Parts: sequence; C-alpha cells; structure tokens
Amino acid sequence: MLSFETPSGLRFNYRVGGIAVQDGRVLIHRDPADDYWTPPGGRVEAGETAAEALVREMREETGFAVTARRLLWVVENFFVWRGKPFHEVLLYHLMEMPPAALAQPTFRGREGAIDLEFAWADPKAADRRILPGFLAEALPRLPDAPVHLTVRDIPQPG
Repeated sequence: MLSFETPSGLRFNYRVGGIAVQDGRVLIHRDPADDYWTPPGGRVEAGETAAEALVREMREETGFAVTARRLLWVVENFFVWRGKPFHEVLLYHLMEMPPAALAQPTFRGREGAIDLEFAWADPKAADRRILPGFLAEALPRLPDAPVHLTVRDIPQPG
C-alpha cells in the first residue's frame, strides 16, 4: 500500500474511492466505530492504477465485481482521524455496481477484522454525515470532467 508516516507523525495515503449512483442515492460505507460515512474504496498498492485498486478493494471488502468508470475528482485531503493528522491524495471514480448490490438497500462487508456497513443513501440527508465534506454538495451533480479539489478539515497556521 502506498501509505507511510512522516518524521513529524503525519500519515500520507494514496487512496481511491468509488462513486456509485442509483436512483439519486449513492453507495456509502463506514466502520461502525465511526460516526460518519464515506464512499467505499481503499489504498492503492504499488504498481496498480487507481481503477485497478478500486476494483480490487471492492472485491476484497464486498465480494462484488465492480467496474471503475471515469475519473470524477482528484482530492488533496487534509484531516485528523482518531487524533492523527493525515494527508491523502484521493482519486474518486464513477463506479458501476452489479445487480446484486443494487437490489440491497444495505449490506455488510469486511476489511480485515472490521465489519463494514454499506448503504444506499441520499447524499443530502441530515441523518448521515458523509466525508469529505464537499461530497454532500457535489454528489447530486457529478462533474462532466475531472475536478481537482483541496479539502482541509484541520486548522492551518497563520
């Protein structure tokens, strides 16, 4: 995995995320220990493309064979998770899910020892916080061409 910790303690990740849309709802997932949801995906391994990583991660976590489509967003994402600062480069691709996944409003998955919850949800619904925060506004109107964004969920000095 393309992930490492810097001498200052900041964790860097190269990640991919999948955006699947069905009838105005998007596929999101979470670790039940977290109070927020994210589009599914994971870290890219050395030697694989972001699209290949998305297909692999979805197969590993859900057992579903997905198709990675066009690139939507390139996100430089700065945040703190469980007290640790992170810097991620995150590539979101439009993702096509198989019919078996589309037929289930919720389903379970697994990442290592963690049971994951997956759900089809309205991205603007107040009952689920979706991160990174730009997604609540961006998901209902997917871009026609890739968009680069910088997201900072941590205060910057000065």
